[in-house]
Amino acid sequence: MNIYADNAATTKMSETAINTMVDCMKNIYGNPSSLYMLGQKAKEKLEECRLEVARMLNAHPGEIYFTSGGSEADNQALLSAAQLGKRNGKNHIISTAFEHHAILHTLNKLEKEGFEITLLPVHSSGIVDVDELKDAIREDTCLVTVMTANNEIGTIQPIAEIGEVCRSRKVLFHTDAVQAVGHIPIDVEKMNIDMLSASAHKFHGPKGVGFLYVKKGVRLTNLIEGGAQEKGKRAGTENVAGIASMTAALKESIANMEKDKARLTPIRDYIIDGLSEIPHSALNGDREKRMYGNINFSFEGIEGESLLILLDQKGISASSGSACTSGSLDPSHVLLAIGRIHDVAHGSLRLSLGADATMEEADYIIKSTKEVVEYLRGFSPVWRDLMTGKKEFILK
Repeated sequence: MNIYADNAATTKMSETAINTMVDCMKNIYGNPSSLYMLGQKAKEKLEECRLEVARMLNAHPGEIYFTSGGSEADNQALLSAAQLGKRNGKNHIISTAFEHHAILHTLNKLEKEGFEITLLPVHSSGIVDVDELKDAIREDTCLVTVMTANNEIGTIQPIAEIGEVCRSRKVLFHTDAVQAVGHIPIDVEKMNIDMLSASAHKFHGPKGVGFLYVKKGVRLTNLIEGGAQEKGKRAGTENVAGIASMTAALKESIANMEKDKARLTPIRDYIIDGLSEIPHSALNGDREKRMYGNINFSFEGIEGESLLILLDQKGISASSGSACTSGSLDPSHVLLAIGRIHDVAHGSLRLSLGADATMEEADYIIKSTKEVVEYLRGFSPVWRDLMTGKKEFILK
């Protein structure tokens, strides 16, 4: 049996997205900046997509900027807010300790430039405490950036409440919604969001394309200089075929959202219950306030890399954390942020289910994981020390 359970890393393109892209490549291949008919046809398609994406977020078309993906959108949002803050004498930014590295590395860059960064704790639940955010906001705070759903443990943040706090304190609010768009309802007006990042390949669209929502009145700083594309804020000939494919994929994902949630939630919970039977294991993050396809476990006494390799041999594609840091030997910063110690964080498994997941696959995942964990513990010196009492168990 072959099971793809790493949809948080990337999703398979849908047939709708593929067909839309191919059709666009064949028939709408002009440069949207050109004045002749073929170029204007591409321009019309581009603006049609902008309108569609805006409608799906309850935004205005002029507030949507197409990008190469979530990382670019995150960078532009943070650097723009920082420049606005600097002009107004504000140099304090608030985020969380378990953001994606596109956020954290940009914050590191800004810190070197003189900005003060506060990273809120997310506690064992993996949820931001809104009261702690209120206490952290200062007179010189220019930006709050909190991800909508965590890419590793899948916990969903109280975005509407965070946005309301920021709006009342006149602080810009950005959310990295890369894991959330297309999977949970997003309304930028109701949720008081000023800027939002998204990436197509997380909702069955193509890689290399995404968008940034920017509320009217928020001034963007350019990352890429050149032509006047994207209202002069993102130079480079637009990827019309990719944007059209992304728009089709997003429309389809939103249409299937409630159906997918109703079908996947019991499968997710069934796997959580099954893996919980493994001694000295623990679910990472809040059980209820999480993405309906996300399961993240830590198993004491094993290495996550070995677990992934052996699961792969059994036909299960999974991960131990973010795909962007899979080459790192360091434990997940997300798991450390929720209080897991290094040894436990190293033995983690992330399963992110696709819309076509089945109970039969769930049984195979549970059975295979139990077998692999038992096998790895059989020759683990750490496990031997735990069993003989030389070390104390952390996961009871």
